[in-house]
Amino acid sequence: MTDLTYTGGCNCGGVRFEIDGPLDGHASYCHCTRCQRRTGTAASAQVRVSSSAFRLVSGEELVGEWAPPDGWPKCFCRACGSALWSRDPSGEVMGVRFGAFDEDPGVRPQFRQYVAYAAAWEPIPDDGLPRFPERRTA
Repeated sequence: MTDLTYTGGCNCGGVRFEIDGPLDGHASYCHCTRCQRRTGTAASAQVRVSSSAFRLVSGEELVGEWAPPDGWPKCFCRACGSALWSRDPSGEVMGVRFGAFDEDPGVRPQFRQYVAYAAAWEPIPDDGLPRFPERRTA
């Protein structure tokens, strides 16, 4: 473990993970319809981490996965339904949901993507973050 190890898991505690930091990657809000339906919220907040820094400590048997035909597989706890992370098809990068961390991960979302699909019932706040109508590239 490094001096910066982040812990997290699902709501029922069955799935537990650790991430060796620092978390200096790409953090964002996604407003796509898929994320809205998957999380039950207006946007999904996540930070990208290298899969080599991620360790699943317990609950591997509880991790379910939904792999859409045109996106990253989304992982969740089969017991409590918590949204946990997504992973790119190459397996090198993961998008860990902010809500799955035990404590403040110390990074903040840097932009908003898929704002063209933002939920009408929750206006996007005027927070100064860059907005992208579709997926942010680069």
